[in-house]
Amino acid sequence: MRRVAIDLGERSYHVCIGEGLLDAADSFAGLPTSATAAIVSNDTVAPLYAQRLKAVLQQRHARVLDIVLPDGEGHKDWSTLNRIFDVLLAEGCDRQTVLYALGGGVIGDMTGFAAASYMRGIPFVQVPTTLLAQVDSSVGGKTAINHPLGKNMIGAFHQPLRVLCDLSTLSTLPARELSAGLAEVIKYGPIHDPDFLAWLESHVEALRAGDPSALAHAVARSCEIKAEVVGADEREAGLRAILNFGHTFGHAIEAGLGFGVWLHGEAVAAGMVMAAELSARLSLCDATLRPRLEALLQRAGLPVRGPRLGAADYLQHMRVDKKASAGEIRFVLIDGLGRAVVRPAPDALVAEVIESLCA
Repeated sequence: MRRVAIDLGERSYHVCIGEGLLDAADSFAGLPTSATAAIVSNDTVAPLYAQRLKAVLQQRHARVLDIVLPDGEGHKDWSTLNRIFDVLLAEGCDRQTVLYALGGGVIGDMTGFAAASYMRGIPFVQVPTTLLAQVDSSVGGKTAINHPLGKNMIGAFHQPLRVLCDLSTLSTLPARELSAGLAEVIKYGPIHDPDFLAWLESHVEALRAGDPSALAHAVARSCEIKAEVVGADEREAGLRAILNFGHTFGHAIEAGLGFGVWLHGEAVAAGMVMAAELSARLSLCDATLRPRLEALLQRAGLPVRGPRLGAADYLQHMRVDKKASAGEIRFVLIDGLGRAVVRPAPDALVAEVIESLCA
């Protein structure tokens, strides 16, 4: 097991990375042994892994509840969140109840938000089963649900007690989902680590093929970078916003098409291409970055052109972005390879980039 520390004082925890963690009692050592635990999963992941997790948890908790939600980004909303609360209340769960989020980013975000809200806060553990969740959404304590007008606009910061990244769960991940996760891996290169970007260019085919050693390195290095950023800026007051490279454009794609039409990682991939082009047009980075990123993303099986929603539609959705200030859209841009900044850009220039890079 490889451990990456998230240093947040009294809220510190570890991201544990390895094979077979789901079935190993040692993976759960030091976590609370409350009377009740609840596994929150979805109808895709639960049949694969819920009973295995439950078997381990029953050694630690007298009662382990199952909460199975419908799968997909389109269900990341109030009504689905209430299904978690319905079970917790009906079963008399108290403040010592521990929630286990077993699934991808949607399950992790909703379970975390439920844990942040139920009785004003209960503990939870992330058990991510998708690459995207292992390298990004499960780490750092950002929890939320979507609103029709904006992605992840209703939520809370609530850190997990631990993140258990069992790499063996990636073997059941569909190829499209694996590629979507690679988008969140690739983003770490331009914003923080050029050497990692070069490594990804050399190993992207191995990653797509599910090579265990390549995946282990990609997950660990991604978590190390995120740990450094989150440790310095837990609540996204400044530095942490760089982790949203490509997300301002990407979230507009998701909202504009309807949540769930494109996977999050697919939208972020097209968004990173637009953000790289915008960076170059603002003379922040070399013009070669966009084609370099495009080539890598295409090899990863990801789209590099956004849908033609129209620049006005993109801009409307981007004004709801959490980085916007007083209606001014702020973008994560590359200020030289390995360094990101957050700054505004003229609407007219953004519109030009959108129209030039949408299929």
